[in-house]
Amino acid sequence: MRRAGFAPKVVVVDDLPREWRRWGVPDTLSSCHIGLIEGYVTVGHIPPADIQRLLREQPSALGLTVPGMPFGSPGMERPDGRREAYETLLLLPNGRTRVFSRHS
Repeated sequence: MRRAGFAPKVVVVDDLPREWRRWGVPDTLSSCHIGLIEGYVTVGHIPPADIQRLLREQPSALGLTVPGMPFGSPGMERPDGRREAYETLLLLPNGRTRVFSRHS
């Protein structure tokens, strides 16, 4: 995120699931990281370009999520270069989603 021009502030929390609920993120759409940026929540290993697009387009949504920890997503690179296809989801109210971007 820093290389993409963001200045993240790291805060360690004791109860990550409580934070997911606080921001309207269902457990099934969760991951190991949660962030807040300009009123949006971000969950998981989201490519910086997706966050930049979110901020540019400003959709009516809670934020973005990449559930789980797919190989090849930012921070989940593998030494052998192996990647798996994954989707960044736009998190809508009531736990609904729609595909925001696809990565292969």
